Parts: sequence; C-alpha cells; structure tokens
Amino acid sequence: MSLAGARKKKRIRLIAFGAAALTAATVLAGFAFNDAIVFFHPPVELIAKAEAGEIQPERRIRLGGLVAAGSVEDAADGSVHFTVTDNEAAVPVRFEGVLPSLFREGQGVVAEGYYRAGRFEAAEVLAKHDENYMPKEVADALKETGQWKPGEPAPAPAALSY
Repeated sequence: MSLAGARKKKRIRLIAFGAAALTAATVLAGFAFNDAIVFFHPPVELIAKAEAGEIQPERRIRLGGLVAAGSVEDAADGSVHFTVTDNEAAVPVRFEGVLPSLFREGQGVVAEGYYRAGRFEAAEVLAKHDENYMPKEVADALKETGQWKPGEPAPAPAALSY
C-alpha cells in the first residue's frame, strides 16, 4: 500500500469518527433537553403528565394559562392562592411573595415552580405586559382548544381545594 493510500484511509477514519461523535452528542443533547425546551405546560397537559409519572415533585417546571375568575385569595400566612386554567382543566396555585402589578383574574399568567400533591407551588409568577398582550404560547394553547377568546375572562372552575 502506498503512503498516499494510508493517509487517505486515516483521513476517512478520522472523518467517520468525528461524524459518529457529533451524532452521539446531538442525540444526548436532545434527550437532555427533552422537556426543558417547553416554555410552559397548560393545566390539562401538566395534570396528564403528572398522573403518568412524567413530572417529579422536585422538578422545576412552568405552568401557563389564565387566572380563573374569582379564584384569587390572600391566605393568613401571607401567601396568595389562585387557580390557573386553560378552560379544560384547572390547577390550584400557591405563591409566597409579591405578585406582579399587572396580575389579575382573567389574564394570562406563567408560574414557575413545583407541582406537588395536586397543587402548584409557585416560586415565581409572570404576568402579561399590558391589556392587549398574552404570552403567545398561552394564547396558542387556549386557541387550539377553542376555549379562549380575547377580552373574555377565564371562567371560575369547579370547586378546588388548596
């Protein structure tokens, strides 16, 4: 075998190894970011994933939807309780802290925290920017179900316990 042939084989092996390593890295990154790429989970999806065991209590996630009408309550311990709905399902939320000034019933909200024992423990609450804005992902999820129409407040869900 000539020197040129040996170099060519070595170069081909190096390229093949590099392509295999790049493919493996891409696959591993895809698995690592599987659900982390999702901006938020609407209530119906969050409940389904929790019941299927896909969401663990120690996993920090985002919940998005509308603040249900008549659901905001100030608790004696200083926390705030409210319900996030997508008009298909509703999730009770508990939050300790100062809510954004634009937070109100019937408006879009994204809460970040932990889903434990059927209740969402929010560490952070994000509200809409102005009266004409709702996070695109929230609006898209509600429009997909045909449940949300701009300007209408979210209906109060059936009795939920906190």
